[in-house]
Amino acid sequence: MTTNSLARRLGLSDAVTIGLGSMIGAGLFAAFTPAAAAAGSWLLVGLVLAAVVAFCNATSSGQLAAQYPSSGGTYVYGRERLGPWWGYLAGWCFVIGKTASCAAMAMTAAAYAVPSGWQRPVAAAVVLAITAVNLRGVTRTAAATKVIVTIVLALLVLLLVACFAGGAADLDRVWSTSSVGVYDIWQSAGLLFFAFAGYARIATMGEEVRDPRRTIPRAITIALSVAVVLYAVVAVAVLAVLGPEQLATTTAPLAEAAGSAWSWAEPLVRVAGALAAVGALLALVAGIGRTSLAMAREGDLPRWLAAVHPAYHVPHHAEITVGVVVAALVLVADLRGAIGFSSFGVLLYYAVANAAAYTQSGEHRRYPKALQVLGLLGCLSLVATLPWRSVALGLVVLVVGVAWRLISSSGGTRQRSPRLGSDPRQR
Repeated sequence: MTTNSLARRLGLSDAVTIGLGSMIGAGLFAAFTPAAAAAGSWLLVGLVLAAVVAFCNATSSGQLAAQYPSSGGTYVYGRERLGPWWGYLAGWCFVIGKTASCAAMAMTAAAYAVPSGWQRPVAAAVVLAITAVNLRGVTRTAAATKVIVTIVLALLVLLLVACFAGGAADLDRVWSTSSVGVYDIWQSAGLLFFAFAGYARIATMGEEVRDPRRTIPRAITIALSVAVVLYAVVAVAVLAVLGPEQLATTTAPLAEAAGSAWSWAEPLVRVAGALAAVGALLALVAGIGRTSLAMAREGDLPRWLAAVHPAYHVPHHAEITVGVVVAALVLVADLRGAIGFSSFGVLLYYAVANAAAYTQSGEHRRYPKALQVLGLLGCLSLVATLPWRSVALGLVVLVVGVAWRLISSSGGTRQRSPRLGSDPRQR
């Protein structure tokens, strides 16, 4: 007999690990190159700006997740606090943005692991393998991510030692003399936001977390804090070795930096890059599957996607669909374009989260409203400074999603599910 309920199997360490696994793969091994192309050494300022916006978004997500501990993240929060259309827009932006993130992570894994001629087919194979792992259950997703994060952190320590002890680092390279504008710095922040977008991944899996009111906000804060420190240290190290000009053109910046100091360290860092991207992909596919599940439950996506496997308690139809779409996408996508498009979708998703959190009051309010205002304005301003091709494509896909909902809803009346906050079993 099939059930639509997910099992609460994840504790605090699982939640923190899934968030870290998402961020480490996304930021450290993929986002520095396009950010350097946009702003040179000033990407460090962009990193600070992205971190501030991410912190505001994290407080909003944690506050909302504590009140609504169900799969779907801001799709659910938008529906409950602002109305069905806002929830749908958040869910649609998440699905399209994170699908692009999956493609970017698969391509990053392949870029660090194999020569260029093999990268696209290997990326597609990685996506299908990750989908198969996720179909075996969320505890296997968390366990696999823990192993990957542990290995990656150890190899990142090796990278830092190689950069600073190997004699290749020169702190004079960190700041170049080239001038950039405010727009360029904000664009780098928008691209680097892609690196932080994994901090609230656990919120989309809120239906599977034990003691969600306490666990989710703590996990988001811990994962984001660790990632910010790690990004800053690695960014300085890579800039000190490569300089902003070289960083802006390389496809595997961390491996190249390690190899400039100790040639034998480069293949190890390539392993770290591939593993980190795989770890991020594990959590990404799981997160998209849960949001698709929530949207399908409400009829905003085909209800076939709402199926939950009776033995493994995962949204298997949704995850299989995501895996097939991403595997096809990596065969034609461009890495920088995927990062920009992902940031477009995810920033709009968090804009809705901030607006939804702003409406909370009483016992559900944990943070001042000023943080939600700052987060909303930050998200919208970062979207406006993304590369114009990413914005244009994002707007087209957004309009397609709106049109699809209008057409699909014209055939009948949608049935709204009970409010999550009113059911004590969901608290």
